[in-house]
Amino acid sequence: MTARVVVVGSVNLDLVVNTPSLPRPGETVLGHGFDTVPGGKGANQAVAAARAGGACAFVGAVGQDGFAAQLRDNLATAGVDVTRLRSVPGPSGVALIAVDTSAENFIVVAPGANGGLTRLDEADKALVAAADVLLLQLETPLTAVTEAAEAARAGGTTVILNAAPARSLPAELLALVDVLVVNQGEAATIVGRDDEPEALLTALLDLVPRVVLTLGARGAAYADRAGLRLTVAAPRVDAVDTTASGDSFTGAFAVAWAERGATPGTAVAGVAAPEAVVAALRWACAAGAACARRPGASTAIPTRDEIDELSATTYGATG
Repeated sequence: MTARVVVVGSVNLDLVVNTPSLPRPGETVLGHGFDTVPGGKGANQAVAAARAGGACAFVGAVGQDGFAAQLRDNLATAGVDVTRLRSVPGPSGVALIAVDTSAENFIVVAPGANGGLTRLDEADKALVAAADVLLLQLETPLTAVTEAAEAARAGGTTVILNAAPARSLPAELLALVDVLVVNQGEAATIVGRDDEPEALLTALLDLVPRVVLTLGARGAAYADRAGLRLTVAAPRVDAVDTTASGDSFTGAFAVAWAERGATPGTAVAGVAAPEAVVAALRWACAAGAACARRPGASTAIPTRDEIDELSATTYGATG
């Protein structure tokens, strides 16, 4: 089956500088390269889902500036349906990104038009309700995020929330989430304390039925209320830039979750079989690792063939 994925989220133009080291507070460092790259967590995850083989549509907003056409064209070129990408007065979103020689980065986001995505209209909600998976992040106002999740629940669409950037979340949104995808920092923010992965998973299961905890180069861990817990390792690659690796993981995971056993048409859909969960996580880890081999955000996101190749090389033909 072709996974039908709707992403409601942000789209930014990334202003990227390469530098030998990331600056400390008050410090100025010299960069040795500059590029403008379409990005934003929502747009990156939409591109990732489309390149991973999903039929992906995007709900978001761009401004009325020189960046808007570039951002729209980037999504469309990747195969994302941009019918519900609206234009609002003011600037488009931008992100200031510095990347050091060890592929670490810091990111500062100015939301721009993304801040205007406060509500969904009936066409947006119908699109969400007809999908297999709704993929959400937190770079747009929570009112629209929650409305999208409500439309998904009403239509039997699986809700995957990547709770990034890190923030505390209202109970009404968490009650609508089927799968929460977070890294350790984001998990610690949600539960209100830093802890080891196993403890974070346990705490998060008090809030949502299924959790994916991304562990960077160490892979990812999964836990659900049915008692399944497991960890998968990530492929070893020579990392160049990790900027969009997490988004590549999440977009590919949404596609894999739908393809490998999530059941459309139920209020809480999910993969029950441990082997299916392992396969989905391995494939998502391969997507994140493949992305890290190239510089940039959306330009580095791998295709389905690239994910398949790295997954097969790392885990074997069965993935």
